Amino acid sequence: MKNILYYAFALMILASCSNTNQGELVGVRKKSKPFYQPDPYGMVFIPQGSYTMGIGGEDITYGQLNEPKTISVSAFFMDETEITNNEYREFVYWVRDSIARTILGDVLPDEFLISENKKTGEVYDPPYLNWKTPIEWSGDNQDVRDALESGLYLPDFERYFRRKEIDTRKLNYEYYWVDLQAAAKKEFKEGSDFRNAGLANRPQGLTNRSVYVRKEMINVYPDTLSWIHDYTYSFNDPLTEKYFWHPAYDHYPVVGVNWSQARAFCVWRTEKLNSYMRAQKGEVALAEFRLPTEAEWEWAARGGNNLNPYPWGGPYTRNEQGCFLANFKPLRGNYIVDGGLRTVIVGHYPPNDWGLYDMSGNVSEWTNSAFDPASYNFTWDMNPNYTYTAKESDPPAMKRKVVRGGSWKDIEYYLQVTSRAYEFQDTAKCYIGFRTIQPFLGRNKGDNPSKASRVYR
Repeated sequence: MKNILYYAFALMILASCSNTNQGELVGVRKKSKPFYQPDPYGMVFIPQGSYTMGIGGEDITYGQLNEPKTISVSAFFMDETEITNNEYREFVYWVRDSIARTILGDVLPDEFLISENKKTGEVYDPPYLNWKTPIEWSGDNQDVRDALESGLYLPDFERYFRRKEIDTRKLNYEYYWVDLQAAAKKEFKEGSDFRNAGLANRPQGLTNRSVYVRKEMINVYPDTLSWIHDYTYSFNDPLTEKYFWHPAYDHYPVVGVNWSQARAFCVWRTEKLNSYMRAQKGEVALAEFRLPTEAEWEWAARGGNNLNPYPWGGPYTRNEQGCFLANFKPLRGNYIVDGGLRTVIVGHYPPNDWGLYDMSGNVSEWTNSAFDPASYNFTWDMNPNYTYTAKESDPPAMKRKVVRGGSWKDIEYYLQVTSRAYEFQDTAKCYIGFRTIQPFLGRNKGDNPSKASRVYR
């Protein structure tokens, strides 16, 4: 009896504490475990920091594009190498398979479409694609073969040697993004935008968020002909025919991808990861993948070294043994003296102090930033970025995006971490690739309250 009384008294104490919180503000109690951001596969952590952006030892173009400015950058993860052909091919294959499943949904809807949640009875309109059902590309079902033949393959009159090939012009990726810059503006023009969206009778003072959602449709297949049209009177036909899809080039950096395609890849990669985190792991979504800003790219390329001209820290493009440290155009055009004629396999040269490979040379890299010669003067000094989403009707000057790092065809000046160049967002080149970043959600890795402040002496 005495033990029973003790247990009853303890239960009363616990119940009173858990129900009332003793009247104190304790925040929302969650059952889930504390959030921890994992290191994304193939990426390295770049800590937050400040540095002098834009300082350079020479200005051979006399463009005054490298104006020194002290800035601060938040922490993020970055791909340790440029996106390779094999990695980008996963994106292309996903688009191909999603189109194929959409086509086959009209032929075998019960197998390729999910129209209802069997547990809750919720009806999906439109239905989801069923990715568990394999696609029988050459199976016995004639209806399936005919549907794929007419919807995804090249027509008969465009084939040669009777080869059935995917019509890459049909590999279009549809995605959506939210224009936060427009949503952040205080004013919004009344009239046409609301009427076109069917919102003329909306409640007073309310804005439907759908007016800030932008829909994009873009073909994702690289411009393989860039190997030819970038260089007149140069025999690059073998690379045009084989570079992107042949396994010999699996781990070479993908090229022929314009800025818009690179951004679409980032959206797809984000959705791929977050869909897995929500559906398979039951976890919250992670930060989006995106192209680095110009400031983030330079901070990462420096590898923690201040005022260094190259990612490896030294003032020269060779090491102590006389070996070149990047793939570029050395000397007077002796392309192969550095180990490569055109592109080479990623990670061929030593990384910088943060573990990033090929931040200079091999291929130049797209950034998120729009190009303006004076952008250093009017951007903020914390996570600076000048960006502009150009429309097709905009003049070419509004479609310029910053390209960094130099490539296999550039002289050593363009390998410097401060050198700036640009290309148009709808243009693909055989010497421009990209890598992505994922912002770190927090102050820094290993952060805790006891280290929230740091005294600098």
